Formats: sequence, C-alpha cells, structure tokens
Amino acid sequence: MHDLLMWRSAVVGRLAGSRAKGSSGSPLRPGREASVLRRLLARHAGPLARGRIVRIWREIFMASTAIQGAFSVAAFAPGDEAGVAREHFGPLAPMRVHPTPARALSAVTQGEASVAVLPLPAEGEDGATAWWARLDVPRLHVVARLPFMAGQDGAGALVVAPVPPDPSGADRTLLLIEAESRASRARVSGVLVEAGFDVASLLLARAGEATLALAEVEGFLGADDTRLAALPWARRTILGAYAAPVAGDAA
Repeated sequence: MHDLLMWRSAVVGRLAGSRAKGSSGSPLRPGREASVLRRLLARHAGPLARGRIVRIWREIFMASTAIQGAFSVAAFAPGDEAGVAREHFGPLAPMRVHPTPARALSAVTQGEASVAVLPLPAEGEDGATAWWARLDVPRLHVVARLPFMAGQDGAGALVVAPVPPDPSGADRTLLLIEAESRASRARVSGVLVEAGFDVASLLLARAGEATLALAEVEGFLGADDTRLAALPWARRTILGAYAAPVAGDAA
C-alpha cells in the first residue's frame, strides 16, 4: 500500500510540474472525487465501515491536492461548518474561520484561500443579505456539498471556489431565480416543474419587493439548457452544482 501511495504521489507531482491537470490550473475536482468514492462504495463489502473508506480516500485526495500547490480553507462557521470542513478537507489543510460570509468569500477572490465553506441556505433568510443571493457568479461557483456521506444530524455546508463545478454523474444544481413580487412557493415550484425541472428542494427569501427563490434541481445544469428559456423570469442564475450525497453507514 505504501509503495502504491508513493507511486501515485510521483505521478501527481509530474503532472503538476507539466501543468497537465486541466486548463483552469486548479487541482480541485470535487465531482471527480465523488465519482471515485461512489465506485468504491458500490464494490465495498465486509465489516469495515463505509465511512472509513470515505475518510481514507478523502485523505488521499487531499494529499494529492497539496502536492499540486498550496491549498487552504476560509470558513464562516456559525454552526458546525468548521467541523464538517475539517472532516472533508482533512486535519492538515490550513483553515481560517472568518466572522462573516463576505469575509470568507473575499479570502477566495483575493487568492488568500482556495475555497470558502459556508452554511447551507436556510428558509427565512433575508434575500438582501444572504450570501447565496450575492454570490459573484461566474467569478465564484458552488462546487460541493458537505458532507458527501450524509449524516444523521442534518449538519452541512456548501463549498465555493473560483472554478466551475465538474460533474460526478449524479448531481444537483443550485438555481437562483428572481420572481415577481410576493410570488408564492406553489407558483415558483409549479413553473419549474412545468418547464421540466425535477425540484429536490425550494426555499424563498424576500429582498425588498422581489422574491428570491433558490431551487435545488436534479442533474448537472448547463447555461445552454433549453429548459431555462421556458422560465418567465429574467434573472435565473446557476450558482453551481455538486455531487448528490450518498447514504451513511446507518442507512
């Protein structure tokens, strides 16, 4: 096993040196990592917990990322977001907790951090100040949801990075819509379903006279998706996408 790890590290180092890891220059590939984990979990058997497999391979992923360049995390953590981030990115990844979402996002745009970890959007947030309503797309994108292996406590976070998300094969997309004033949940949901979207979740927020709707839709949605043209609202922004979580050991 050690020989294989050393061999893998040597290959990663050569690829990093030749800049062969993608046109974006970033080693971050959360979709690819999720695809690998799903394949491993699908073939896994025996008493070793599935969660252990995920943790072992998460550490291998992060070790490879570190070889390709500095990697650090900026987090806004009013709840357990810092713990979820540490579980995902590993104990050796530098992480700084910031007092506001804006400060964490600024650390990424200024090149001080590789990713920002932010709380999951919640019903009842003020649409004028919610971080997801003000995300600087396409400069920044949501690229992952944590944890990848769904927990029982409902804790979670989203990862924002200065690179587009990559598909994993089983994904969900975050779509931000500015609907008409006082639009109801039933109205927004009905229009999305009629346009052909499979809506996994939908939350509404008020921003002055506007109604902001954040829809989590099944699939990896591209800007050229013809279903977007069927929506009656001018503002319809894809905030990003992420691999759908897999069931934990208890499931």
